[in-house]
Amino acid sequence: MTSRDPISGQCVLVTGGAGFIGSHLVDRLLSEGAREVVVIDNLFVGAEENLAAARGTGRVVFYRDDAELTTSLDYIFEMHDVGTVFNCATKALNYSFHNPSNAFSTNVTVALNLLELQRRGKFHTLCHFSTSEVYGTAVYEPMDEEHPRSPTTTYAAGKAAADLAVESYVRMFDVDAYIVRPFNNYGPRQNHNGLLAGIIPITAKRVLTGGKPEIHGDGQQSRDFIYVSDTVDAVLKLHERLPAGETVNISTDNQITIKELVDRISKELGYDGEILRRPARPSDVLCHNASNAKVRQLIDYTLTPFEAGLSRTLDYYRDLARKEQWA
Repeated sequence: MTSRDPISGQCVLVTGGAGFIGSHLVDRLLSEGAREVVVIDNLFVGAEENLAAARGTGRVVFYRDDAELTTSLDYIFEMHDVGTVFNCATKALNYSFHNPSNAFSTNVTVALNLLELQRRGKFHTLCHFSTSEVYGTAVYEPMDEEHPRSPTTTYAAGKAAADLAVESYVRMFDVDAYIVRPFNNYGPRQNHNGLLAGIIPITAKRVLTGGKPEIHGDGQQSRDFIYVSDTVDAVLKLHERLPAGETVNISTDNQITIKELVDRISKELGYDGEILRRPARPSDVLCHNASNAKVRQLIDYTLTPFEAGLSRTLDYYRDLARKEQWA
């Protein structure tokens, strides 16, 4: 175990803090008593509306800027006495099919920028967000932290490279950095627009706007979906317990196929029409089923049942459809 200052009373930086997971993390940091939460986000997929309630507290400072730029981060660390950084900055997995090089480099560049600042003593602790995608398709189940890293996309390859960078800086420079590896998060605020939308929100939007749900391939690809609040809860608990240089899975010990998922969303939203079949995506991960043995040894780990989390999530998109008057 390691000794870290509590979040309460700290100035905390969240890169990608206007995004899906990042904005929920910002909310939780405020409730944990953070003195100030600084957010940097270029709004590539994030949205300022995700921070509306948090900014209303007067304890959030938002920079619409890019953590890939060293000058932008240098400025933030000159202006704020940051103690802990949570690195949520990334670009969506689907983006790597359109701009593979940039999807890779974003993940690596942001991590290296932060690690260099940490090495120079600009802040104390780094929590780096990895992804289950670094494992690729499961070669054994359940997938624990020792599972081979075999990324199938440049997004995942960039995340894997960033993980290796964190591990090497811990060994070389004794920085206090650790890695959390969430599996497939879902919940309110996940992007529902365009090619970079998640499977749950885009399916909900299609149904709620009179469209038809889609499945790529045979639909037997499985994912381990975890409700976003459960991820954030685990991350804040792990902050007090996970040793530097270590990685931990955050998931549900369960899996569901994409076909089952789309069927559940359709049923929940009262849709009984056609489900379109699309060609399988290249490099699509076929199976994700995680082991949570390590995280359960470290913290009191609580999970939202998938049925309850999905219902809450779809209620959110129903309300959003009414507010935004989706056509």
